Amino acid sequence: MRTKQITQKDGYYMTKAAELAKMGEVITNSQIGGRRNIVINGAMQVAQRATQVTGLGAADGYHTLDRWNMEIGDTSAGRFTMDQIADGPSGFANSLKLTTSTADTSIAAGEFLKLEQRFEGKDLQQLKKGTSDAEKVTVSFYVKGNAAATYTCELEDVDNTRSINQAFSVTTDWTRVILTFAADTSDPLGNDVNNSLQLNIWLHGGATYSGGTFVSNAWKDIVENTRMAESHTSIFDSEARTFFITGVQMEVGSQATPFEHRSFGEELTLCQRYFQSYTDNGSGGGNVTNGTIISDRFYGTFRYQKQMRAIPSSFTTTSGGFNVQSSALSVGSMSIDETFNATIDSVRFRTGSNSNFTGGQGAILRFDTGTIEINSEL
Repeated sequence: MRTKQITQKDGYYMTKAAELAKMGEVITNSQIGGRRNIVINGAMQVAQRATQVTGLGAADGYHTLDRWNMEIGDTSAGRFTMDQIADGPSGFANSLKLTTSTADTSIAAGEFLKLEQRFEGKDLQQLKKGTSDAEKVTVSFYVKGNAAATYTCELEDVDNTRSINQAFSVTTDWTRVILTFAADTSDPLGNDVNNSLQLNIWLHGGATYSGGTFVSNAWKDIVENTRMAESHTSIFDSEARTFFITGVQMEVGSQATPFEHRSFGEELTLCQRYFQSYTDNGSGGGNVTNGTIISDRFYGTFRYQKQMRAIPSSFTTTSGGFNVQSSALSVGSMSIDETFNATIDSVRFRTGSNSNFTGGQGAILRFDTGTIEINSEL
């Protein structure tokens, strides 16, 4: 029986195999490794609503940057400004900035302020949550502030009322925070278009959310007074307190890979599944849609640029911001006063009445000073 001798040539090929394996590892952990980031608008590029809103703190909402919600518990006296700002670490043109404008050092028990992104269950099945093969999840982001601070990052399983939490530090310099969260073999996430998981950054909270025994990096059924670290900073502790964040990434596994940069166009398209904003095209009087005058009103169907997550919860327009034009007349300062038959692709609407309209005529609805906003946020 002949045995194979390992020759120098065999050794060469073994070395090449090892090199190729190493190359595969490098490719996996670099920008050409394929789609990894579950977060949308993590580089803070898209702000369809506004680039700055002041006086915030009284109500929840998506105020500036797309996909980034501010959730508020019992109303605090604290107020803040939310900006998309041209500041970031190397490789990032923008960040989200929060600035305290009114401090609140008398914190009621039920107060809280969270920056959060909500995820559809359909986008989370690769986490394998609730199975014996459940994956670890790594969250990374760049942060800085005007002073040292400690905040809490949380993954909140909305479907099953569970959470896992870790504290992180902020300094006056841009630093990258990397947090690997344990796998959860309990309770799978729904495979649907609803809010199944949230990435929460706790920035302020009262005794209801702290004071218990904080256990870092352990999944548990939610116990409210253990959700914030004991050493937690309140963003409302002084006026001019700032918090900057960008480069937010959430990916499967225990390795934080380089941030996955997407083109602005791709990022905008992902955001438009949840919110779409339309206004004049810049040349004056851009068309909204064609339609028909029935009796004394214009009726039309508005088709969204992209199919939305679900039937929109709201279709809002600027009062008196549109023109209706037909072969016989042009009527300005029109408002859209009712919508109906909304789907995930379009909505039918009508304008207010006008006695100059002639029923049966075709017409065009055009922008004047108006805007249209369609909301299907989680």
